[in-house]
This record gives sequence, C-alpha cells and structure tokens, in this order.
Amino acid sequence: MNKFRSIYSRFFTVSPVEAKKFILIFYVVGTTGMLIPFTASLFKMLTPLALLVNFVVLTAFHQGKGNAKSLAVFSTIFLLGYGIEVLGVQTHQIFGVYYYGEALGIKLFDTPLIIGLNWLFLCYVSNAVFEKVSIPNFLKVLFASGLMLIYDFVLEPLAPKLGMWYWDNNTIPLQNYLAWFIIAVFFNALIKVFKISTTNPLAMLIFATQFVFFLILSLVL
Repeated sequence: MNKFRSIYSRFFTVSPVEAKKFILIFYVVGTTGMLIPFTASLFKMLTPLALLVNFVVLTAFHQGKGNAKSLAVFSTIFLLGYGIEVLGVQTHQIFGVYYYGEALGIKLFDTPLIIGLNWLFLCYVSNAVFEKVSIPNFLKVLFASGLMLIYDFVLEPLAPKLGMWYWDNNTIPLQNYLAWFIIAVFFNALIKVFKISTTNPLAMLIFATQFVFFLILSLVL
C-alpha cells in the first residue's frame, strides 16, 4: 500500500507534458506488444492493469473538486455500470447474449469487477472532451454519449480477439449499441445534472490514444 501511495503521489509532481509523454509511450509499447505474436498473450493479460494505470493518471490530474458529491456520482456510475453488466450477462435482456472471457481479470457473478471502472472511465473522459465547449449541457451529454458509441463500434468486433467478451453466434446485436447509448446518456446526464467537473488536461489524449490503439488492433488482427 505504501509503495502504491508513493507511486501515486509522484504523479502530482509530474507536469502534464511529462504525463502526456508517458501516455504516448505507454500506448506505443502496448500496441507493439499486442501486435507481436510472441508477446501478445502477455499483453492481453495486462489489460486490467492498463485500465487501472489510465485511471490513476486521470485521477492524479483531475482539476475538479474532490468533494462528497463528486465521489457519490462517480461511485454511482461505477456501481450501476457494474450492476447493469451483471444483469446483462445473467439475463441477456439488456445488451443481447454475451459472456465475458478472462482478459479483464477477476469476475464476480460472471462479470469482471473492472467493467464498472471502465464505464466510469469512459464517461469521465468523454465528458472532459466537451467540458470547455460552449454548447448547452444537453448537447454535451449527447455528444459525449455519441463519442462513447463510436468507441464501442470500434471495440466490439475486436473484443473477442482479445479475450474480453464473446457474442452468441459471433453476432453483435443492434440492441447492444442502443442499450450502450441509452446507458451512456443516463450516466453522462448525472454528471451534468449534479454539475460534476471533468476538467482534466490528460483526458482527451488518453481517450484518443486508447481509441487509436483499439482501431489499429481492429484493422490488423
């Protein structure tokens, strides 16, 4: 625990420029590792760790208030995101018929614990992209949710190849994308309704590099 705190505290003394260099190198190494057959299996196993690294870096450079309201909203997105995925896997009524592989780490109720963090991560960075844009909040919610939908379009066909999750008959139903967008709108609306800041100098870069990472893999694998 002390070692983690030491590593985490260092991010607060690193400049955004240095952190951005780290993120770029991180994803270049990750992309290369995934594309080399000899190392691909190892890098697939590191997927949960990669998400945690992204989350730690984002948290370190979060510029909004770390108050109880923010914590409550972020915790709600995490818990609801995970809960919805559990229901989706167990009932097949939300996203369609799918199940999770082993690439995303420890599972509870056949659902990786880290999937709730992934919902929070995507909502946070998507909101951050439009945080400073001078448009009404309802448009920010729609645009952020649309960004998440585009992300999902790229990731879904790739996910089985990375051992993340699998679809029945290898067919991704339209229901999945519709549910994804509706849930994203709800979560992003929570952030705006409760006026939670997502201002972060690294958010756009992290979203872009992760998106490009998955896009490259989807084109090559």
